[in-house]
Amino acid sequence: MSAWIGMGMLVVAGIALIISHDTGTIAGFDNADFAGIVAALALLIFLGVPMLRNYRGRFTGAVRDAVFWGLLALALVAGYSYRDQVKPVALRIAGELLPGTPIQLDTGDVKSIAVRIRKQADGQFMAQASANGAMINMVVDTGASTIVLNPSDAARAGIKIEGLSYSVPVQTANGTSFAARVRLKNVTIGPLSIDNVDALIAKRGALRESLLGMSFLSRLRSYEFSGDFLTLRS
Repeated sequence: MSAWIGMGMLVVAGIALIISHDTGTIAGFDNADFAGIVAALALLIFLGVPMLRNYRGRFTGAVRDAVFWGLLALALVAGYSYRDQVKPVALRIAGELLPGTPIQLDTGDVKSIAVRIRKQADGQFMAQASANGAMINMVVDTGASTIVLNPSDAARAGIKIEGLSYSVPVQTANGTSFAARVRLKNVTIGPLSIDNVDALIAKRGALRESLLGMSFLSRLRSYEFSGDFLTLRS
């Protein structure tokens, strides 16, 4: 029965929204607010009535669980309300626990952006970057003149690797190979963003991990290696 009541409320609310679309309000509430209130009430009826039946004769258990869920809901609301303050802390924790995660730093200047990347256990700096909107892990390599993507990462970035002209000689761990020159629409690391970045696409089997080279790094305001951290600034 509770399910039918909840569904009925949603149907009535939908009809009311359609009828009052032009006025923008229902019973003094904004249409969106009214829809949210009705949806919450319907969910409460749908879940609450069966729960009350299960707790029949167990008042103490019902109160205990009600307090628990109430506190949980309050914590979720508080977390959402302070999301702007909580996000930097969460990013810092992620950066410490997951090397490569960009940690945004407070520069004190709204026009300046800085991020920090922690060194991996193997001594490399792996940056969690985005190329053409695709998330790609890249090893920071100041010895590489450009970004170099392996074929799988290039395909994720929306580049059609078939038919490219592999005419640019590159040195790899396996010796000399050839790569194809392309241009990425956008490369980002955290809040840092650079448009129209030169890159190379390596042949299959020539490169295990993509490289974040100087075609990106040189267009930043600065980059600095200090101990276990790499700081990028724009």
